[in-house]
Amino acid sequence: DAYTNLGREERQALLHEGAGAATMSAYVEVVFDNTDARFPTGKDETVIRRTIGLKKDDYSLDKKSATKADISSLLESAGFSRANPYYIVPQGRVTSLTHAKDPERLALLKEVAGTHVYESRRASSLKLIEETERTRAKITEDLALIDERLGELDAEKTELDKYRVLDRERRCLEYAIYSLEQEDVVEQLDEIDIKREQLVVAVNSRQEVCADYERQAADLEPEVRAAKQALELLRNEREQLAAEAEEHARARAQVESAIQDLEQDRSLGRDSITELRRNVDSLSRDIRTREGELSRVESQYAKALQAETALREQFEVIDQQRKSLVQKQARSGRFATKPQRDAWLNSEIAGIEASGEQLRVQYEAAEAEHTELQARLAGIAKSIAETKAQIEASVQESSSLQAREAQLKEDKELKVSRRKELWRKEARFETENSDLREELKRAERTLGGTIDRATSEGLQALATIREQLGLTGIYGPLFELFEVDETYRTCVETIAGASLFHVVVDTDETATRVLGELNRLKLGRLTFMPLNRLHPTPAT
Repeated sequence: DAYTNLGREERQALLHEGAGAATMSAYVEVVFDNTDARFPTGKDETVIRRTIGLKKDDYSLDKKSATKADISSLLESAGFSRANPYYIVPQGRVTSLTHAKDPERLALLKEVAGTHVYESRRASSLKLIEETERTRAKITEDLALIDERLGELDAEKTELDKYRVLDRERRCLEYAIYSLEQEDVVEQLDEIDIKREQLVVAVNSRQEVCADYERQAADLEPEVRAAKQALELLRNEREQLAAEAEEHARARAQVESAIQDLEQDRSLGRDSITELRRNVDSLSRDIRTREGELSRVESQYAKALQAETALREQFEVIDQQRKSLVQKQARSGRFATKPQRDAWLNSEIAGIEASGEQLRVQYEAAEAEHTELQARLAGIAKSIAETKAQIEASVQESSSLQAREAQLKEDKELKVSRRKELWRKEARFETENSDLREELKRAERTLGGTIDRATSEGLQALATIREQLGLTGIYGPLFELFEVDETYRTCVETIAGASLFHVVVDTDETATRVLGELNRLKLGRLTFMPLNRLHPTPAT
């Protein structure tokens, strides 16, 4: 077909050439006379149409869609072979035929006459004949083998008949032997049944004895646990007593050391008391000395005060005499000349001033000594008060220390006794805790025996995974989250079944994380109950 593989432009050129509106599709329809029934369509006419467009190339047979392969096979069946393309002569082919040479025309005639087809079919027929001859020879050989095998089968049939006769005799003999053996076996079975019954009776009696022993063991188990607990308590008390003995030995050594220290402190205390007494005596003597000095200074002060008073009085008397002399001098002319009078007056004034200056110096010295004596007296009184305060403080501190020491000793004895009591309680609690752990392990082993291994491993690994991932939304297996009265326990276990071992979590995300960790570590299998996915119906 020259028009099978065409591009868009080639299709457009095939459909329309020239000006005007372009044609988008076209078809060619061939109507065949089918009265001789060359086309297996069952109709007198056969219509084949081919429609070509810009994007399509469709075939139809009797106005029904068909494929190119169907059309080609239909034409082949009608005699329009691809090997003889001269049923339809294209334009220009006749001219080429008229100008062809003799050999070309001969080849063309052979091709039109179907000689090439004949030769190709003849070669294929010869080839098929050769294959048929080979098949025939092989069949002949197979027939010879079959005849030979039939002869062998006839011989085997004769032998088989003999074998059947002998086999029948053999079965009869075997039946007789089996019958005799069966009788012996029946007798042996009767004897075995009798022995079995005897053994069953013995086993039942032994099972009863074992059951009695088990009951006794179950009855004795609390006593054994109590004895173990008491033994553990005694062991702990022994350890505590050993620790107390060691502590008492250390305390004794400490007390002996403290006694030695106290004896040394007592000797030192005696020395210190003696020293304090000497200090007190020295201070008393100093106080008496200072009091004597104070009395002496007070007497000196009184004397100086009296001297000052006397000097003041003397000064006043002299001053009065001077005034009276001046008055007398004014009243009478005692001296002959004025220079004599002035000289005498100056001498008197100088004497009076000298005596007054002397009296002033003595007064200032007495004032300074009085001030110094008062300061010394105040210092001595302050020193005496401080010394007395120190003595009283030392006595009070010693008394408080003694009281504090006694209180601390009492507190120590109370705390030691309290510690011993707490040790005993701790030992008892540890023993009870170990017993409870053992019971818990036994219960877990019993529980693990009631469920499959994968679920048991998953429940054991649940706590570890919760700690590793830090998840707070894992609430544990369902049977740990509620309590049931003992009366209804069997009912609940029967109804719930394996659902009791489902793990309750807050969300399906938590369940996914835990399940992924279980699969990664290969630690069993669990079924989860996310609370955000549960929608229980309210109880009526």
